[in-house]
Amino acid sequence: MPNCQPKWILSLAFGSIFPLFLLCFTTIASFNGVPLLFLYRRSSYHFVENQLKPIPVSTHITISTPPSPPRFAYLISGSAGNGKMLRRMLLAIYHPLNQYIVHVDRKASHAERLTIEQFVTDYKVFKEVGNVRMIMKANLVTYRGCTMVANTLHAAAIMLREGGNWDWFINLSASDYPLVTQDDLLHIFSYVPRDLNFIDHTSKMGWKAGQRAKPVIIDPALHNSKKAEVFWITQRRSIPTAFKLFTG
Repeated sequence: MPNCQPKWILSLAFGSIFPLFLLCFTTIASFNGVPLLFLYRRSSYHFVENQLKPIPVSTHITISTPPSPPRFAYLISGSAGNGKMLRRMLLAIYHPLNQYIVHVDRKASHAERLTIEQFVTDYKVFKEVGNVRMIMKANLVTYRGCTMVANTLHAAAIMLREGGNWDWFINLSASDYPLVTQDDLLHIFSYVPRDLNFIDHTSKMGWKAGQRAKPVIIDPALHNSKKAEVFWITQRRSIPTAFKLFTG
């Protein structure tokens, strides 16, 4: 037992001194004067914020001016018994920027045309703005006939002469009704080129040459005082050579 006691004390002393020596070495020993322990910790930190560059904030705000709204020219056509629908249609699509012209054909009675005329001329807003007019001379119009085209061209000519500046001509009947408001429609068409035409105007007839150009169709409104449906005759005509036919 006396011989084992010095060995036990020596082992305990060596085990205590070695960790202390290692701690002192890592703390005191340095590279270029920087402690190794601190060098390891400092090299482990990497801040992303130090690599970011501030983004310059512009104080100048550009506000683009919206395009000016267009103007529509509307033709609203009606016949006998369409008085209420025509007034409803006119009020639904009315806007102070637009122009409107109303036509009630000769099939309607004089009293019906007079009622619509009074509505157009006496309605307060129409009277103040002055953008609603009525074709006073009623035409006899046949649906799908040439008199319908003639009536549309007649109304367009009046609008070109009296309607001021407008961009698009729209042909409607009393039985139509809008799906969007005029404010929405004017806003959408503000971004549409004003020279854009929605009619496919071409001289390439294709199948229309045989089914539209050669058949002969009679419009009774050209020679009768009473309204009747158009009818086809058995004779057919050839395509004219003196001028070109255009379709749209």
